[in-house]
Amino acid sequence: MTTVASSILPLENGDRLTRAEFHARYEQHPEIRRAELIEGVVYVPSPMGKSHSRAAGSIQRWIGRFLDDHPGVEMFPGVTVRLDADNEVQPDVAVLRLRPGEADERGYVDRAPELVVEIAGSTVSYDLHDKMNVYRRTGVQEYIVWRVYDGAIDWFELKDGRYARIEPDEHGVIESRVFPGLRLAVGKMLAGDLAGVLEEQRQAR
Repeated sequence: MTTVASSILPLENGDRLTRAEFHARYEQHPEIRRAELIEGVVYVPSPMGKSHSRAAGSIQRWIGRFLDDHPGVEMFPGVTVRLDADNEVQPDVAVLRLRPGEADERGYVDRAPELVVEIAGSTVSYDLHDKMNVYRRTGVQEYIVWRVYDGAIDWFELKDGRYARIEPDEHGVIESRVFPGLRLAVGKMLAGDLAGVLEEQRQAR
């Protein structure tokens, strides 16, 4: 007789699971490249398209330029982050941390990182609703969302338990409060001028 523990149970959008149940099922399905548990509800995102992938690559190169001059900072693209009992996320672009450590034996991150970057389709994405609320509640200090269909980048910082939008300065640049020197030329990034973005970051040394 096959027991529930040995059965390969499905993992589908809308399932309501504990984090332990979610993680056990996720590990049973290596064909699923990415899945998240947000407030106890399973989300299995659609495959990544070209615009999404291109944006993610540009963000990672920008952050990588910052890391060249800041060896004490860690970046983890696509890492699993266990935020609390009801939330296990896998940010699609990057997680940035000031301090090393704080990972379990499998290498998953077991606390809220200082900064998270996500790529979203538009303002209707759960990245700017349910997931954003989870990041706020669990103490992610800064949250960046690139809305590829809207042609916009939102950068939020946690202030008094709420996310406040950081606006670009007179030069169109936003600088991180948590990671001084991490500077994004927003207009250049949106225009696809990665060389200009990297040059702005280089000048921040």
